Amino acid sequence: MSQDPVGMELSSREPIRKYSLLIALGGNLGSSVGAPQETLKSALKLLQTSGAVIRATSAFYHTPAFPAGAGPDYVNAAARLEAPWDPAKALGVLHRIEAQLGRERVQRWGQRTLDLDLLACDDIVLPDRNTHKMWRDLPLEAQIGRTPEQLILPHPRLQDRAFVLVPLADVAPDWVHPLLGKPVRTLLEALPERDRAEVRRL
Repeated sequence: MSQDPVGMELSSREPIRKYSLLIALGGNLGSSVGAPQETLKSALKLLQTSGAVIRATSAFYHTPAFPAGAGPDYVNAAARLEAPWDPAKALGVLHRIEAQLGRERVQRWGQRTLDLDLLACDDIVLPDRNTHKMWRDLPLEAQIGRTPEQLILPHPRLQDRAFVLVPLADVAPDWVHPLLGKPVRTLLEALPERDRAEVRRL
């Protein structure tokens, strides 16, 4: 009995790996599709058409500009995705969607139509534990003037920012930081009450 070579080839292929991604979304300027809230909705749709399955999305939140005085207040959200994207591929997709919706990378922490931050990809730590700790412990004044040349995962500042953790707690409260060993809900509870109160649900 003859065997179908095409069938043999198909059956021997490795299954495509799917990654679990945590994404932060934000914006404080209007875009071609409308106000920041509409831009975030469009970004979620573009993530889907790019190949992601959205497992959960947070509520939208009104948050003060960061750093203080950096422009109009923001709309922030978070999403939990499943996609066949390793960290480098995911970053490329996020940057492409930002550009599609009018993001211009002019100033670090400047005003923008859309900010898509890769917060985590599975439990992957990049580039290594020591480099991650260095960026995690960097003082705020040093953060403003320094940008890492490589991708740092998990996002080195996520544990410090209420505008990240409040929406993230909607979609992944039990995700445990692979270096800090604490779930999102615990990281959020550790922030000052004033910081948490500034993030208001729309």
